[in-house]
Amino acid sequence: MLKALSIGAIIVLPVVFIEKQLSVPAEKLEGISNAAWIAFIVAGLTEEGMKYLAFLLFFWKSSNFNERFDGIVYAVYISLGFAGIENILYVFSGGYSVGIVRALTAVPAHALFGVVMGYYFGLAKFYPKFRGVYLILAFFLPFVFHGLYDFLLMANSPFFLSIFIPLFIYFWIIGFRKISIASDASVFRKNNRY
Repeated sequence: MLKALSIGAIIVLPVVFIEKQLSVPAEKLEGISNAAWIAFIVAGLTEEGMKYLAFLLFFWKSSNFNERFDGIVYAVYISLGFAGIENILYVFSGGYSVGIVRALTAVPAHALFGVVMGYYFGLAKFYPKFRGVYLILAFFLPFVFHGLYDFLLMANSPFFLSIFIPLFIYFWIIGFRKISIASDASVFRKNNRY
């Protein structure tokens, strides 16, 4: 797990560089267009894309990835390593209050995105017939969740903000279901139904 945390922390470096480059076009956009670009392209695409690549490069072929639940474990640890360093950077630029708010919101959100990513990596690894679809979902769903999460907060609209809390709760329900399904399917669980 330390390896996954460390890799998650290290990928912050290329993410910061890529996000700076992708932020340039956002300067020409205003309002909701700007929020959508930053939320989905700058943050969602870059951050979830790098976490996805890190998983593929360092854990996909690992002999320790020997059951579906391992996908969730590795992806969550990558996400938490990333979120921890990202949060420290936000504290340096925005102060402790920003760090506290992000520790209660953004860090758990990254963990949730990791749950979804890891769940589909687990399915892709052990159900090769649908591997392509599951690998797409392992990236696409966290990307969409991340983009929506950021967009609803960045859009600076009471309407979008009112959607945020119910949607975030729904995301967590999905996350807990994925954990439960993968846990029930564990080869190490007694009375495994699968």
